[in-house]
Amino acid sequence: MRKTPDRGKMPDLAREEMEMKQTSRTLRRILACMVFVLAATVSTPGAPGNPQNPTDKFKNLEFREIGPAVMGGRIDDFAVVESNPNIVYVGTASGGVWKTTNNGTTWEPVFDKEGVSTIGDIAIAPSDPSVVWVGSGEPNNRQSSSWGDGIYKSLDGGKTWKKMGLEATHHIGRIVIHPKHPDVLYVAAQGHLWGPNPERGVYKTSDGGKTWSQVLKINDDTGVNDIAMDPESPDILYAAAYERRRTPFGFNGGGPDSAIYKTTDGGVTWKKLTKGLPYENGGGDTGRIGLDIYRKDPNIVYAEIQHEKGGTFRSEDKGETWKRMGETDPRPSYYSQIRIDPNNDLRIWELGAQMFYSEDGGKTFNTQRVHGIHGDYHAMWIDPVDSNHMITGSDGGIHWSYDAGKNWDFLNVIAIGQFYEIALDNEKPYHICGGLQDNGSWCGPNQTLTRDGIVNEDWQVIHGGDGFYAAIDNVEPWIVYTESQDGFIDRRDMRTGQQRSIRPEAKAGEPHYRFQWNSPVAVSSHEHTTVYYGGNYLFKSTNRGDTWTRLGGDLTTGADRNKLPILGKVPDKNTLSRHDGVQEYPTITTLSESPLTPNVLWVGTDDGNLQVTRDGGKTWKNVAGKAPGIPKGTYVSRVVASKTGEGAAFATFDGHRSDDYGVYIFATTDYGESWKAIRNGIPDSAGSVHVVREHPRNTNLLLAGTEFGLWVSWDRGANWTALKNNFPTVPVNDIEIQARENDLVLATHGRSIWIFPDLTPIEKMDANVAGSPLTLFPPRTATTWFIRQRRWSAGQKMFTAKNPAYGALLSYYLKEAIPPEAPKKSGDDKTDAGEQRPRREARAEAAEKKEGKVKITVIDKDGKVVREFDGPGAAGVNRTNWDLRYNPAGEPTPEQQEAIAAGFGFGPRGPLVEPGEYTVKVKAGDKEATQKVTVEEDNRITISATDRAARHEAIEKLYAMAKSTDKDRRAIEGIQTALTNAREEWKKDAGKPNAAKIPEDIVKAADELQKKVDAAAEKYIRPRLALGNAGPPFEWKPDPLPNQVQNLLNDLDGFAAAPDGQQQEKMVELTTLTGEASAAVKSISEGDLPALNKKMNDAGIPHIVPAPPRPRGGPIGDGESEH
Repeated sequence: MRKTPDRGKMPDLAREEMEMKQTSRTLRRILACMVFVLAATVSTPGAPGNPQNPTDKFKNLEFREIGPAVMGGRIDDFAVVESNPNIVYVGTASGGVWKTTNNGTTWEPVFDKEGVSTIGDIAIAPSDPSVVWVGSGEPNNRQSSSWGDGIYKSLDGGKTWKKMGLEATHHIGRIVIHPKHPDVLYVAAQGHLWGPNPERGVYKTSDGGKTWSQVLKINDDTGVNDIAMDPESPDILYAAAYERRRTPFGFNGGGPDSAIYKTTDGGVTWKKLTKGLPYENGGGDTGRIGLDIYRKDPNIVYAEIQHEKGGTFRSEDKGETWKRMGETDPRPSYYSQIRIDPNNDLRIWELGAQMFYSEDGGKTFNTQRVHGIHGDYHAMWIDPVDSNHMITGSDGGIHWSYDAGKNWDFLNVIAIGQFYEIALDNEKPYHICGGLQDNGSWCGPNQTLTRDGIVNEDWQVIHGGDGFYAAIDNVEPWIVYTESQDGFIDRRDMRTGQQRSIRPEAKAGEPHYRFQWNSPVAVSSHEHTTVYYGGNYLFKSTNRGDTWTRLGGDLTTGADRNKLPILGKVPDKNTLSRHDGVQEYPTITTLSESPLTPNVLWVGTDDGNLQVTRDGGKTWKNVAGKAPGIPKGTYVSRVVASKTGEGAAFATFDGHRSDDYGVYIFATTDYGESWKAIRNGIPDSAGSVHVVREHPRNTNLLLAGTEFGLWVSWDRGANWTALKNNFPTVPVNDIEIQARENDLVLATHGRSIWIFPDLTPIEKMDANVAGSPLTLFPPRTATTWFIRQRRWSAGQKMFTAKNPAYGALLSYYLKEAIPPEAPKKSGDDKTDAGEQRPRREARAEAAEKKEGKVKITVIDKDGKVVREFDGPGAAGVNRTNWDLRYNPAGEPTPEQQEAIAAGFGFGPRGPLVEPGEYTVKVKAGDKEATQKVTVEEDNRITISATDRAARHEAIEKLYAMAKSTDKDRRAIEGIQTALTNAREEWKKDAGKPNAAKIPEDIVKAADELQKKVDAAAEKYIRPRLALGNAGPPFEWKPDPLPNQVQNLLNDLDGFAAAPDGQQQEKMVELTTLTGEASAAVKSISEGDLPALNKKMNDAGIPHIVPAPPRPRGGPIGDGESEH
């Protein structure tokens, strides 16, 4: 039985946090004012002016995460609370930290607001599981690896975080914490991947991160990627030093300074371990090393060592001597993770593209034990109490095993996909296609026409390998182009699934073509069968890739990387992990065709060229050197031709591959002859820029995706500000705007796809809007989709993304919040003694309501009010939706209210409106704003004009019938409630000595009226006891009339056809029944009840006043719910 450790006390950080927030707010206000003044002086011609601190206006709006989670993303580490292994933290390569408290059924991202999303390691204090440390910067040395900004600490189990330094370490491979003292820990810092820096090695803190000591420093090129602590003697530690360097053209994964070091005094002194290790007598470089200690006997230490004579090594004397057990060491620069079964020192796991399992201490390995899940494993945790319980993480996500790795459960419930680029079609609803790191290419919808939203099954894989660019034919959207690493491009027909390779191939005798890891492809906006593809040449096809033509010569510098040094020497066949992940260099990384003319084309390369042609590729000019402040050879991450002029374009450069972490965005209007830097407002901490995108209508509106977020500019790049809201910190690798819907679609490298629905408020926001008290933005066209149910209850262990809100999305701006309504004062409201003010409970209720509501009215073309409802009244831009329905035909019954609260059914609904134009009016106080909204029909529907007219006429009749029937229901129910209450009171008072005696004739008259009322009410009300139960059958009775009318109305509303014969007969029947029932209610309310009340008034007895209906029967579970 596990014992839960006592939880330590959390220090009070509230004051410090508040001061930091206040300072941050003050600085933002000052900067916003500066931006406003600057914008006024540099405003682009035609720009309406820039609002002060504009992103504050959008704080009420949210992005929508749509997944997918069907494929995962790279996992770097797990941390499990051993006293309660249901609690697991997951560190992802670029998707932040996730936490589950129920063994993986549900997950919560807990690191979304921190500075970076790339995680190297997570550690939980053994003595206090509420203390969690996160080292940022993944340690896997990929060309796509993100870099961190230090180490973070949480004292409340991941609810809040504080950065504790080590910012310049960039990549933290491991954290180990003292078993008894949570303030004592050691950090393995790899240091910069792309250049030298002194902040690498082993760091130690003894005061919880307030101060740090670099206790092991090798040199500026050699960091430490792993560290292991003796579980019985925590002053004994082993550190794996690692010398490596990545460049834009290649990788060197080793050197003479990689080695294992050991300390026995808590890091004060270290010695290099050599005896029995492959570098003992020199003879070649050493690369990455993985370490682990056997928990039950810490004399036993294992190491996985990259070396010409490397492999798996075992020590039985705390590292003093070693024995080579075998040569297995899969792709060390990317993996080098070794795990010892905590209950058997001969059971060894080594992580690689496959899972390597040994039962003889590493002499032999089996790669067939683990199967059926995604490969490329980087993380593993084995339960120390039960070795059958394991968790592993790969490029494909999180996997759970309960039988020691024989069978696995893939947890496809969190969206951590690492997208590179995406493309959108123009279908309704539209689709997104894109490629992901080691997970192929996929297509999925931005919304589904089902009630459960977007699920994993809605996505389909269309290409294998590492997926990158996708392109969609803009006329025949079933034709999709996808590509994977090294230039393998396919064309796919989505209707049939047919797919063919269209990779350009050099002719015999010619040098082979070079293709980037991520090769750009684009469909021409001028001719949909024309496709462009980038290698070292720009290729053009006019027949969808069946044949290709080279446009000009090699557009790169043509540098020979076999002559370029890394770590001071030119890599050769003996270089460890030589050029890992970089198959070719130099190559084209980005291309763009002018939307104004096909003769203007742009390409950028990974060796720093930025080429433009004005004659369709016959001649080219390299204009990279004309961009000011760009170091020569800087990787071109994106070039985008503008629609504002044939010579206009944007270019972004990514210098981090040269250890340059600056922000580079440029604009030109003269074909690159001159460039203007447009990065003001984006700090270097935002990370390198991956993409910039121009809004298709408001060309002053730009959006930029960086390594750590999203940025927006209203003045064509003169000034930028971050757009956050609920969007997490994550690399934004690509940005697309769906022009018809005006949706902003983001391809994140770590959190899958996110959508900001309808950019109109951002597109239209300017100083005039910001200064107006109320602005209603033009709504986009809405569609009366028919939504279906496709699955029943599925539990919580299932990924589901919300669809957009149904109907017309309404966005409006309020300069000031609507004041909250004062609480309504009822007869029993109390006041505080001596003060005429509401009681404390009422004041508290009013305080919780931060703002009031606006009133929204929808009017049809004839001026008839269709719908009235309230909308949020917060300052800034608000959103709500009109569900394209008329006002509800009536109020929910008490039973329906209970059912709706329990999640069953909708209650009374008005029918869907007909297609056409409607007016939306928003009223805020004494201000009003109106806009037109067009409603379109579901494009899957076909109905003749005659049938449409017949259906519409029937719906209108039933809608009127539903409203009148509800009115009668409420009337008779109110009479029944009041009469029943009065008669019950008479019976209670009958035996009391001082109670007034009710005359017998009145009692008798009330009894007779009760029978008549009950008989009339039975037509409208379903008694709770008559509902179906799982017991003996009850007497069948027809549904109450309101239910029958609403059901028939729903039937006609839910199917686009004229009423069938049975429906017509039912309408005739209901017309008769409701008329008879209404007459009975009228007879009672206008005849029988007044007559009884006269008798009661004459006798001095309080008369019957119809009361609000009361719920009948027991809880909702006692009855049958209505849907």
